[in-house]
Amino acid sequence: MVRHFLYISDFSATELLEILQLAGELKTKFRARDDHRPFAGRSLAMIFAKPSARTRVSFETGFNWMGGHALFLGPQDIGIGKREAIKDIARLFSRYNDLIMARLFDHAHILELAEHATIPVINGLTDYNHPCQIMADYFTIREHLPKREKPRVVYVGDGNNIVHSWLRLAIRLPLHFTCCCPQGYEPDAETVAAAREAGISTIEISHDPPAAVAGADVIYTDVWASMGQKEEAEARAKAFAPFQVNSGLMSATGCETLFMHCLPAERNREVTDAVMEADYSIVFDQAENRLHVQNGIMAWLVANGD
Repeated sequence: MVRHFLYISDFSATELLEILQLAGELKTKFRARDDHRPFAGRSLAMIFAKPSARTRVSFETGFNWMGGHALFLGPQDIGIGKREAIKDIARLFSRYNDLIMARLFDHAHILELAEHATIPVINGLTDYNHPCQIMADYFTIREHLPKREKPRVVYVGDGNNIVHSWLRLAIRLPLHFTCCCPQGYEPDAETVAAAREAGISTIEISHDPPAAVAGADVIYTDVWASMGQKEEAEARAKAFAPFQVNSGLMSATGCETLFMHCLPAERNREVTDAVMEADYSIVFDQAENRLHVQNGIMAWLVANGD
C-alpha cells in the first residue's frame, strides 16, 4: 500500500519518531555536505496552486541534494481542478514521477490527488492543515528543549491550518497545546474534539493572551490574514490587535520562553520586530528544519513503499 503524508495523525507515534530520527541524521549529513544520493534517478513533481518561497526552495534543495530531480509546476502549468481533472493528474504523474508534493488551497483536492495516485503524495499545505511545517516545528522544539516530555506550546492568533496540524500532532505525541484566539476564530471543532478524545495531550482554547501564555515553553504565531483572506485584512486587524506577540506578552509567561513563527511574518503586526530579533526567537531554526524534516518524510515514504 502506498503511504501518503496528508495528516500527521495518519502515522503512529513510533512512525513519527522514526521520521524525526531520520530527519536528524539527514540534517547532520546535509550540514557536512556529505555525498548522499538515495534519490538518484528519481523525480519529485511539485504542484503549487498556492505559492511559497520556503516550500519550493526547501523541497527542491533537499530532493536535489539527495540526488533526485525536482520539477516546479505553478498555477500556470496546472490548473488543478479547473483545466484538468485532479484524478487525471494523479494517474499521469504516477507514471512520470516517484513522489508528488502539492501545496493547494482546497483540502479536498489533495485528498482526491492521493486517492488516485500510485506514488506517495505529500501535503505541502492546504487550507485545512500544514503537516510538514508542524513536524519541523516539533523537531525544532525537541532540539531546543530535549528534556521536555510534554512541551507547553501556546499558539496566539487565528485558529487556522497551523493549529489544525498541531492538534493532529497532539493526537499522537504528548503536548500541552493552547490555541489563544479571538472569539469567532477558533479552530475546527471536530479536530479539537479528536485531539482531546485521544487522551495523549492537554488541549485548551483561550481568548485571554496574558492568561494563556503563563508558563509557556513556546509562544507561536502566524499572520492574521492568510493567502485568500486578504479581503478580510482590515476586520482581522481589529479583532487580532490584542493578540499581537510583543515583549510584554513574552514577559507574561513568567519563565524562559521560545518564540516561533512559520513565516512569512508581517513584522510589527502579529509580532513585533523586537520579538523576531530577540535571542529567544528560533524562527530561522524552524525554517531551516523544514528542509531536513521534509527530507526525512520523503526518504521514509520511499523506504517504506519499495
